[in-house]
Amino acid sequence: MFAIVEIAGLQYKVEQDQKLFVNRLKGDIGGKVSFDKVLLTVNGSTTIGAPAVSGITVDAEIINHLKADKVIIFKKKRRKGYEKKNGHRQSLTQIQITGITGFDAKKEEKKAAPKAKKEAVVAEEAPAAKKSAKKGDDLTIIEGIGPKVAAIFVEAGIKSFADLAKKSKEELEAILDPNGAAYVAMDATTWAQQAQLAADGKMDELQALKDELNGGKS
Repeated sequence: MFAIVEIAGLQYKVEQDQKLFVNRLKGDIGGKVSFDKVLLTVNGSTTIGAPAVSGITVDAEIINHLKADKVIIFKKKRRKGYEKKNGHRQSLTQIQITGITGFDAKKEEKKAAPKAKKEAVVAEEAPAAKKSAKKGDDLTIIEGIGPKVAAIFVEAGIKSFADLAKKSKEELEAILDPNGAAYVAMDATTWAQQAQLAADGKMDELQALKDELNGGKS
């Protein structure tokens, strides 16, 4: 198990109990520090952050504050008589990684995810079943009724064969008339009769009646 973490502007690969030197950190020797900008983790599987892996932190203990070896910086310009020599010692902090935490929470999150997904599916299925129950019968089975007429009847509260069977020819035509000349010309004489056969489950008799009709007309 290891992680790639950003500490004081630089990225380090860290493991449990590892000691390393980083740019100077605030805090006293023996103090605890924590870093939450974890860019990648490997713990059986690899997780890449975008940009950081949420929920994972790297904990460490400050062992010492010190300075790195001196680096000589020498500058010279040819034929200008310019020479300059400087030295630099970078301030560092030595830390020891005491733990990489958050993996247990990740495991719990993964375990909970399938359950949440299952509940979401159930939640989706319930409205679908409810919607299906509200949909009613397919009124386009009736000879002379197309999808547009069926939609007009559903909007008027006629959603089943039983609803249609209760309506008279005049009532059905009164529902259709406001929708234009094409609907005024429709003949609803046999629609209630056909609907009653469909409501009673007498599909053979309904088909025999439909074979005798032409566009719903006798």
